[in-house]
Amino acid sequence: MPSAISKEHFPLPIWKRPASTTSQLLWADISVIDISTFDKPDGKENLAEQLRHAVQTTGFFSVVGTAAGGLRCDFGKGNYFEYRAANEKKVMGTEVKDNVESVNIAKFIPELASEPRHDFFNPYLAEIEDFSRRSLALASKIFTLFAIILELPLNYFSSKHDYSSKSEDHLRYMIYHPRLASEDALVENSWSRAHTDFGSLTLLWSQNVAGLQIKTKEGDWKYVPPVDGGIICNVGDAMQFWSAGYLKSTIHRVVRPPPDQDHIHRLGLFYFVRPGNEVDIAPAPSEFLKSLGLIKNGDKSQVRQKVTGLQYVRERVKNYHDHTDYEDRRGKIFKVGDLEIEDEAA
Repeated sequence: MPSAISKEHFPLPIWKRPASTTSQLLWADISVIDISTFDKPDGKENLAEQLRHAVQTTGFFSVVGTAAGGLRCDFGKGNYFEYRAANEKKVMGTEVKDNVESVNIAKFIPELASEPRHDFFNPYLAEIEDFSRRSLALASKIFTLFAIILELPLNYFSSKHDYSSKSEDHLRYMIYHPRLASEDALVENSWSRAHTDFGSLTLLWSQNVAGLQIKTKEGDWKYVPPVDGGIICNVGDAMQFWSAGYLKSTIHRVVRPPPDQDHIHRLGLFYFVRPGNEVDIAPAPSEFLKSLGLIKNGDKSQVRQKVTGLQYVRERVKNYHDHTDYEDRRGKIFKVGDLEIEDEAA
């Protein structure tokens, strides 16, 4: 019997951006950084000061001026590549099902060629690869700014995230499926529980459906506003460890959108930057951090247990996803070696 599924390549429909919400929300005041000035005289230094302000206040910022089956995530191994289905796990011990569906695409390098990838993507691989490479190229500029802030060699962080090096980096396409208001009420309107990101830096292409919130230093939850043509960025766990806590891995969550948007499938396009697999996530040898007392002069790297990028990320993925219930973890601590992070704040 012939297959009912056609293998013919059909053009993808053009995505139409949803309208912005008209609800009066408590928006966070995030910095907007124009990366197009990166190569101008004093451009890097000026951008680094803007970035310093951003990461020391909300921890989120938007970048503008850019140019530009066996296929399932194996959470038991901490492998987040490929497909994650919605409606398979419970939320907060209720019968309400997780509403997130996503696919994660690894870097396009020979060392990761064996990672699962659905045939559906084959006609688009050249475009996806180009986008993947340009995403990390943008991230490398931000890493240069972080190096300036911490008074390190300009390539200190970018060299730990080379595209040709094996890592857990991935490009993610995500859909939050709408849920009934009665179901959301049972789980505190949570679409993604509060968490920090597992890697070094996250890039999120701005879209209009509200729901992403950050936790401020004062403990308040504020919405991240959409920025036309912008890429929302936030620091991940690894950068917090490298900076000895000077750069904070920001706690954030996704909640049910406001009434004029709660029926819309909320789409997400991300690039998650992770440290190279063999890179040690040890505090950087920064004189600036030493001057702040965040690193002691007597610290010796050989007396601590080495924790690599692969080790930390895989353990974090297993801890977060390898179960049947996205439970409430407020106040709990996740730890690998001497590295620890608060899993979810109260």
